[in-house]
Amino acid sequence: MIPSILPTYTRAPLSFVKGEGSWLIEADGRRFLDLGAGIAVNALGHAHPALVKALTEQAEALWHVSNLYRIPQQEALADKLVEATFADTVFFTNSGTESCELAVKMARKYWYDKGQPARTDIITFSGSFHGRSSAGIAAVGSEKMTKGFGPLLPGFKHLEWRDLDGLKAAIDDQTAAVLLEPIQGEGGIRPLPDAELKAIRALCDEAGCLLILDEVQCGMGRTGRLFAHEWAGIVPDIMMVAKGIGGGFPLGAVLATEEAASGMTAGTHGSTYGGNPLGCAVGCAVMDEINTPAFLDAVNRKAGMLQQKLEGLIAAHPEVFEEVRGTGFMLGLKCKAPNTDVVAAGYDNLLITVPAGDNVIRLLPPLTLSEEEIAEALIRLDAVACQIESA
Repeated sequence: MIPSILPTYTRAPLSFVKGEGSWLIEADGRRFLDLGAGIAVNALGHAHPALVKALTEQAEALWHVSNLYRIPQQEALADKLVEATFADTVFFTNSGTESCELAVKMARKYWYDKGQPARTDIITFSGSFHGRSSAGIAAVGSEKMTKGFGPLLPGFKHLEWRDLDGLKAAIDDQTAAVLLEPIQGEGGIRPLPDAELKAIRALCDEAGCLLILDEVQCGMGRTGRLFAHEWAGIVPDIMMVAKGIGGGFPLGAVLATEEAASGMTAGTHGSTYGGNPLGCAVGCAVMDEINTPAFLDAVNRKAGMLQQKLEGLIAAHPEVFEEVRGTGFMLGLKCKAPNTDVVAAGYDNLLITVPAGDNVIRLLPPLTLSEEEIAEALIRLDAVACQIESA
């Protein structure tokens, strides 16, 4: 029988019916400790009361009107983001993929309107992930992402990750922008050192090209700052946001300076659902919870505790784990055993982790993960390692 759902995912045999904070409850009643958070989406965990309240109150009032009219909730969320970041302006999308599409259009339109229509090239890096649209897969350029989907959207140059000499040589008078993730997620939790991010910003400034940051996975408090680039003390020209910004509701955004966004005038872009009252009401609640010094300080403190305990786990199981890397609650355990085996053993021990490239498992828990839950996570990760060792 042909399945009614397109078989593009290899799905685990789990069916969750309820979520409570850092916990997912399976249809058979088992409780799983969730260190995946929907791949860094459920930033405040499952069924957070502030988000439930915002969603239900807005659902009882107004769901959708379209962007033909002013949307007060959208304006409120844009104001919060502009006040908290480098940005002067915001466009709301439904996903990170859509944010990538707009970021590419915005960079190219900027140069077109500046009288340099040939300046269309966007430089990207190996190991990156920018969504699965035509622009997203062309930006990545890997065979795994692009095979069978040609012809690819032209205008992308692909460099090796952290190849600053290559970047300096690649930037020319046709370069519109450099696009990168401050911490690669799908690529295996690979942080770009602050000094190198500063150097890339300087290269872009020297050449006059734009810097686009993809903070879809590493943004919204995940690293202990509202956005990961803040650790390096630099600002982008354009930034892609999604995942955690909606706390589980489909929501994304592109943030930009007034200058970088200057080409995006009336009629150049649009979205039927982007910035709808429901999504933006939830997004406002997410911002109100996350963007406070106390909340972000707690993320840093608890994440430091988790990382320290993970170092002990590696020391206890050197045949299973190799190293821990990342920042805040965006951590990766590089495995010596196949990472897919480690994820599967996690299911056996009622623990959710997420596989990534470079044989890494991602630990992307809700930012509200408690100290008691950190202790429980280590008990379960230890059981996972013991199961792998005895297999």
